[in-house]
Amino acid sequence: MGGNHMREGTRPTLARQLRKDMTEAERALWRVLRLTQLGVKFRRQHPIGPYIVDFVCLASALVVEVDGGQHLDSPHDATRDQWLTEHGYRVRRYWNDEVLTRIDDVVADIVRALEESRPHPNLPPQAGEGEEL
Repeated sequence: MGGNHMREGTRPTLARQLRKDMTEAERALWRVLRLTQLGVKFRRQHPIGPYIVDFVCLASALVVEVDGGQHLDSPHDATRDQWLTEHGYRVRRYWNDEVLTRIDDVVADIVRALEESRPHPNLPPQAGEGEEL
């Protein structure tokens, strides 16, 4: 379902419809991502700029897309990913078949991506952070 780009006024209606019409793979992944099972909140079929993304963790700026065969070498997906990256998001894409047959590997990759966005607990504070001198 990823790759949706539309006029401003139609986004909330389309996002709502996409939530109702999730693919089997999207539903399977949503069962894991929902209800903060990974320790962070994900939203599904969420508008970001001119696009509606399959899943996003806003706190970690991580977008997760689940794609079918129609997305193979899609120039639209490349443009979309570039726009999202330029606006501070990291994008992870998984094939429907990958989600349905190896969901544990997909979830492990998402967890790794979430951990990459968190500062290491043993790092010293950056300049201007932490205690006053």
